[in-house]
Amino acid sequence: MTLQKSLAALEISGVILFPSDTVLGLGCDATDEEAVKKIFLIKNRKQNKSLVTLVSDFEMLKEYVESIPKQVFDILDNASVPTTIVYPKAKQLAPMAMADDGSIAIRIPKSGFALDLVKSFGKPIIATSANLSGEQIPEESSKISSRILEQVDYVVPLKSEKYPVTPSRIVKVSSDGEIKTVRP
Repeated sequence: MTLQKSLAALEISGVILFPSDTVLGLGCDATDEEAVKKIFLIKNRKQNKSLVTLVSDFEMLKEYVESIPKQVFDILDNASVPTTIVYPKAKQLAPMAMADDGSIAIRIPKSGFALDLVKSFGKPIIATSANLSGEQIPEESSKISSRILEQVDYVVPLKSEKYPVTPSRIVKVSSDGEIKTVRP
């Protein structure tokens, strides 16, 4: 039922609050410009700050990036923590989901609700922390800003009071193969 309600909200350009594979997150359809705009408004986030997107697997990833540098497979195979890769060129995503240079930060969750959600939705989902811009990521569901709770379209029933507050590691892979860790 929770998955169906989440999918229903995503289908109508809605924003959901859900447990991602890293932190409590806000999510929406990454291909829907109206939905992505809502995320920025809810978080009070500057539009020049790009967002992280979730995909279900490499097959879905291929549909939304121009190319997958071969180093990505080694990085992800050897990752001991959730790892987001910044790809040089995105395609078929809402323009506001991408950075100004056309790059996109994408993660493939290994398991859990976030993976089930993106698999069932069949399209990429934005996954950004459920905090107002500049504020701390909430560790407890009771610490989520009322502003956020009032503006989301659906809150996934949370199974715990405490959640991790460690965002994913971010690695940028340039088109020439250069690898740079953006966030350890």
